[in-house]
Amino acid sequence: MLNLLSFSLLSKNLNTKIYRTIILPVVLYGCETWPLTLWEERRLRVFENRVLKRIFGPRRDEVTEEWRKLHNKELNDLYPSPTIVRVIKFRGLRWAGHVARMGNMRGVYRVLVGKPEGKRPLGRPRRDWRIIVRSIFRK
Repeated sequence: MLNLLSFSLLSKNLNTKIYRTIILPVVLYGCETWPLTLWEERRLRVFENRVLKRIFGPRRDEVTEEWRKLHNKELNDLYPSPTIVRVIKFRGLRWAGHVARMGNMRGVYRVLVGKPEGKRPLGRPRRDWRIIVRSIFRK
C-alpha cells in the first residue's frame, strides 16, 4: 500500500481518503479494548507519520531551495484529522460507556468488574483496561 500512496499520479486528497477508508480500519480493528502502553503509542504515531510523509512527499525549502522531508508539525497541519492515538482513546472511552450501561448478566460486564481467582504471577501486573480508562479521564 505504501507504494500506492506515494504514486504521483494520484492526488493527495485521494491518497488521504485511501488511508482513512482502507488502512486505518485495518490498523484500528478491535482497538476499543487495547491497553496501550507508551511504547505502543509511540510506535502508532511513528506509523501514522510515515504514512503521511509518504502521502504528502518532500517539500522544497523556500530559503535554501533544497528538498527536505516534512516535520511532524507540518504533517499535523496538512492532515487535520485526529491522531491515531486520540482515535483509539476516544473509541476506548466510548466502549467503556457501553460496558458501564450493560446489565449484570452480560458477559463483558462480568469480565470487566469481576475478580479472577487464583494466584497471580510474580512481578508488576500488566496494565489493565480499567486502569487505562481511568488514566484517560484524569488527563
